[in-house]
Amino acid sequence: MDDPTAQADKTAPPGADDETARRDENGTAERHNAKMKKIKAARDKMMETKTEEKGLIVVHTGKGKGKSSSAFGMVMRCIAWGMPCAVVQFVKGNWETGEKKLLRERFADDCRFFVSGEGFTWETQDRERDIAAAQAGWEIAKREILDPGVQFVLLDEINIALRYDYLNIDEVVDFLLHQKPRMTHVVLTGRNAKPELIEAADLVTEFELVKHPFRDGVMAQKGVEF
Repeated sequence: MDDPTAQADKTAPPGADDETARRDENGTAERHNAKMKKIKAARDKMMETKTEEKGLIVVHTGKGKGKSSSAFGMVMRCIAWGMPCAVVQFVKGNWETGEKKLLRERFADDCRFFVSGEGFTWETQDRERDIAAAQAGWEIAKREILDPGVQFVLLDEINIALRYDYLNIDEVVDFLLHQKPRMTHVVLTGRNAKPELIEAADLVTEFELVKHPFRDGVMAQKGVEF
């Protein structure tokens, strides 16, 4: 007995398969278009309620790589928009990094760069010196945040100073909430952000470590790590 499917194929007019494919494609496109219209309408409605502008308190924390790198990307974005910036580094000391080199050599007029830490805590091995360096950095940070000519301040690795109680968390949070100018953005980086700071912040991102070449014996490399 002949296969009826094969017989139907023989009797189908030329181009029928192409026409069916076109109808399927058109149907898919129409469904996609309708779905995107619904999403856009919902998003437009949501955005209508987002009218407030304010300087944000942003926290980058977690064990993953990229906390400072992401924050320095924000610095460059602000510079591109003509927003004066300041950076205060609390831990990295005299360690030469690409971001410090770039900002000091090419964007010194757009971003003031300060280094308060003498190095990582396990390098100094002197708690009193670390506390003094952190306190000096915090005084610089407050001055820069209060400066009406500065719109964006990065406090790089301040979370480490807070973690070891080199700085008083209540003092830092109180200053950010009650003395920071309304339109000034402040970004605080470093792992182990204190709960009080997370609660006070407007935006908190936790960077998660999935893989890192250091575990395989690969040293930190220029352009990727510093």
